[in-house]
Amino acid sequence: MNPDPYVPPPPVFLPHTAFDQLIHTFKQKKYRVLGPTIKEGAVMYEDISTSKDLPIGWKDHQTPGQYRLTKTSSQRFFDIVHGPESLKRQTFAPRETLLTIEKKKKGLSVTPQIPQVEPTAIVGVRSCDIAGLQIQDRIFLQDVFPDPYYQHRRENLFLIAVNCTRAHETCFCASMNTGPKVQSGYDLVLTESDEGCVMEAGSQRGQEILETMSLERATQDRLKEDEERIQTCATSQTRSIDQTALPQALYDVHDHPRWDEVATRCLACTNCTMVCPTCFCHKVEETPNLSWDQSEHVRVWDSCFTSDHGYIHGKNFRPTIKDRYRMWLTHKLASWIDQFGSSGCVGCGRCITWGPAGIDITEEFNVLVATKEQSTS
Repeated sequence: MNPDPYVPPPPVFLPHTAFDQLIHTFKQKKYRVLGPTIKEGAVMYEDISTSKDLPIGWKDHQTPGQYRLTKTSSQRFFDIVHGPESLKRQTFAPRETLLTIEKKKKGLSVTPQIPQVEPTAIVGVRSCDIAGLQIQDRIFLQDVFPDPYYQHRRENLFLIAVNCTRAHETCFCASMNTGPKVQSGYDLVLTESDEGCVMEAGSQRGQEILETMSLERATQDRLKEDEERIQTCATSQTRSIDQTALPQALYDVHDHPRWDEVATRCLACTNCTMVCPTCFCHKVEETPNLSWDQSEHVRVWDSCFTSDHGYIHGKNFRPTIKDRYRMWLTHKLASWIDQFGSSGCVGCGRCITWGPAGIDITEEFNVLVATKEQSTS
């Protein structure tokens, strides 16, 4: 029998002036607290101690191949949407030692290096990133052999999400059913206004935090206004992908000339896969010490856009940029569905923003599908 679904308590209102109380509550419970901060011209998750560490008054602007921050007079904490990194780095480490292998007199000793991770609360997580994390959970945790490295980090995460009330030109989460409102997978969720945030619990852990704070219930008028602002955010998105056409639509255009055209623009720089919340390509390296009696078996992020990623036993089966881009887009939007039961795209738009060539995944998909529909009509 499935356990009864969690029923959250009524939403409360957290004024901006009381936000430090929330951070202090996590500190008292020995959590490391991460939040969006301004670092090297972008929004990055870093350690925070007070609300002053958050990007108060900053606003991000994203278009294909462009990202910039501007300072405004707003006193909001979360007027930014997201930066180049998602939650991926927090669970699937960019570089980590999986095993140490040591030479002994009578053979080898192999020792797993399970990470020692302190409980971590992450403030300011967006709906697309929680959706991305849920997809990675499917990949790393739900098959026959769950990944203990990912699992250990994942179990120590406490997620404080923020519903989006503004979208970028590059956002298309509404068409992917992953936002702008957070639906599941969070411990606490905030919806921000000029005065503060409506806060709701999404788990028993979240409720326990909420109950330690003496906060008033949010009014029905405020809740209604928040819902309207979230809906406006959804309808403001100008980019979209029609999921009803997937996965077959991309299988049918495998030999389309558009692949050649986009390959002339793609730099194969790997930016799109590095910033993607769901891409999980990696390689392993053996790193011996200088005396050659010990070696580390290291997992490192990789990308299907690198020239050697398709090299297997004397043959590169994706030798051209055309091959790599076609494989990436077809896997992300089509064969991922066959493989894992859902799309591998959450509509965050990072690949559009952070790819220097400004290649738009929604444009490429829609051109391919539209041409296919025209040829069959």
